[in-house]
Amino acid sequence: MEAWLKRQKPHLKASGWDGYRKIVDGKLIPWFGKLKVSELKKKHMREKLQESTASNKTLANIQSVMRKALDDAINDELIDINPLANWCFSKIEPPKEEDEIDPFSKDEQAIILEQLTGQARNLIQFAFWTGMRTSELVALDWGDIDLVRSVVKVTRALTQKSKEAESTKTAAGRREIKLLQQALEALKEQKQHTWLNGAEVFQNPQTGERWTGDQSIRKTLWTWALKRGGVRYRKPYQTRHTYASMMLSAGEHPMWVARQMGHKDWTMIARVYGRWMPDADLDAGKRAESVFNRSPGELLSKAS
Repeated sequence: MEAWLKRQKPHLKASGWDGYRKIVDGKLIPWFGKLKVSELKKKHMREKLQESTASNKTLANIQSVMRKALDDAINDELIDINPLANWCFSKIEPPKEEDEIDPFSKDEQAIILEQLTGQARNLIQFAFWTGMRTSELVALDWGDIDLVRSVVKVTRALTQKSKEAESTKTAAGRREIKLLQQALEALKEQKQHTWLNGAEVFQNPQTGERWTGDQSIRKTLWTWALKRGGVRYRKPYQTRHTYASMMLSAGEHPMWVARQMGHKDWTMIARVYGRWMPDADLDAGKRAESVFNRSPGELLSKAS
């Protein structure tokens, strides 16, 4: 497993490889380290997973890594079949509470921004009005901003584990986001701080360098601003959920919101943010009626 893990590093993003490493070092080797790969059976995995208190999502991740390692063991002619092929263990879990989605209200947003100045305020205002992931915000360069067309091109992300920006996790994540007025204003204010350098848009004001991720933002400005403003604490990632809830509550088309946020379709938007989508539109159906509706007299005349 240790040799296999080393072979995976060139093929994975830093955050992905770190996830593999935690599973291999923290679970698989302690569980099965004394077994030869040819001795591993489905029952061994089942016994360990049954004892685990982890969620089904975590259990699935563990099985995925082991299954991949065993597939490679077949290619290396160490084993003939993968004992975990076409099999996945899961537990019966109670219904989940509402997702962690907990957006900030309009008043809460105003309070948070009132506590901040300069680059810190610009960053958070931009986050509220673009819905970008924190990893995308910190990887943003001025070359990604098109002020003529009022769009930002998202192509990279910078995670805590990566030393440099990497391509977005999915193809849908590579996108153009329309810059709404509040986002444009934040950029205009930010230009005085970093525009001439021509590199990163947002810098840590304490270091004068690119942010390193969510953790440094929380420690430097986020936690302090919420505490000082008396706003109930939520993670910085909730700025993304806040954007989605604002757009949907205002009646923006779910497909447009999905594309802005980097989802390949709007089914996830409907499933996750459905409670913020208007369910009563007094004008719903009127456009279709005006195009397709015909009176009984018109229909009879046409039939004759």
